[in-house]
Amino acid sequence: MIVKSTNKENNVLKLVVTVEKDQFEAGLQKAYLKNRKYVSVPGFRKGKAPRKMIENLYGPEVFYSDAVEEIFPEVYKEAVLDQDYKVVGQPSVTDMQFGEDKTVELTIETALYPEVTLGQYKGLEVPKVAASVSDEEVEKELDKKANDVARIITVDRPAQEGDTAVLDYEGFADGVPFDGGKDEGYELRLGSHTFIPGFEEQVIGLSAGDEKDINVTFPEEYHAKELAGKPVTFKIKVHEVKETQVPAKDDELAKDVSEFDTLAELREDIRANILKEKAEGIDRAFENAVLEKAAENAEMTIPAAMIDEEVKAELDRFDYQLRSQGMSLEQYSKMLGGDLSGFEKSIRPSAEQSLKLRLTLNAIAEAEKLEITEEEINAEYNTLAENYHMDVEKLRTVVPVEEIKGDLMVRKAKDLVVGAAVATEGKEVTEEKE
Repeated sequence: MIVKSTNKENNVLKLVVTVEKDQFEAGLQKAYLKNRKYVSVPGFRKGKAPRKMIENLYGPEVFYSDAVEEIFPEVYKEAVLDQDYKVVGQPSVTDMQFGEDKTVELTIETALYPEVTLGQYKGLEVPKVAASVSDEEVEKELDKKANDVARIITVDRPAQEGDTAVLDYEGFADGVPFDGGKDEGYELRLGSHTFIPGFEEQVIGLSAGDEKDINVTFPEEYHAKELAGKPVTFKIKVHEVKETQVPAKDDELAKDVSEFDTLAELREDIRANILKEKAEGIDRAFENAVLEKAAENAEMTIPAAMIDEEVKAELDRFDYQLRSQGMSLEQYSKMLGGDLSGFEKSIRPSAEQSLKLRLTLNAIAEAEKLEITEEEINAEYNTLAENYHMDVEKLRTVVPVEEIKGDLMVRKAKDLVVGAAVATEGKEVTEEKE
């Protein structure tokens, strides 16, 4: 095999190679042996016709494409992999020229691992707010604890805001029942806004035994397109009205919901926990902002093939999480009102951003000559084995050491960048924004 020309442009490697006669002939023979059972030749049983007879009947090029497939792995290894090119994605043959001397000229293209030009990554200035907790936040959490131990009792009166109505319902569109519009013994918390707008308000004032027709209109953006924007009627019957009795916020509540004897102690504990959670969230946000800035300062051109692989990896991870909850990725996509290709397209920007960050951190690790010790690798294997409840030696056969080293290297690069960052005074961030 002879490499005639090499061109690297925009992270794409293009090679023109000449495969010599003997190597191509070996590929032709393999292609013939693999495909002869599918070829019909008059006077011969399938699979018994000599190669020469098949080529005379169908033309000498009958096995050419299959022969290239047979020899391509060897050609690609010799021309690309053995030359230490850092490639990503799957290679392709973009052109084939067959010579009269039984040689073949192949044009091979493959994506290259992108070259990263680092910008500033040390001493990055990023705003960071100080964690604080308001009295309102403490009371809100205290209210949650009180509601957790609230008593729910049946009452003999009309339903009010905040009550739970136990009811049967069936929905009709144009007088015809629609799918998913029926339930019995449903417990509806009035004021929760879990039903179609206008439904819960019409239940208020009803008592046990009451029946009513409730007229509402589905929202225009409703996920079931056949019902979106459509007026419907729900026939309901109330079986029971329940009242939620929330205990007073006092020392007795503190004893019921915690290990503390007084409400003051419980409030202080709640404040400390909220403060800790906020501080951790602020630290994570600061770290993310620092790393994003380092990636923004780096220059690179990421091949589409590499982004495709990252998107697929993210989809596989998300699909695994969904299946553990009894749902497939296809079902989730439809639930959002789209399809799998649309969902894939929606996550592509975040996948590209994640990839850019990882490439930046790898480049930083290389620039800083970071190293991973055997002790660190062993510790990581032990931690993973404990987390996944696996034998550590078995885990070593599943997770390659290079993958462990790569993860640890990225982690060290992260610590270096974040540790060198400078926190500047930031504006207060709303809870919703966090």
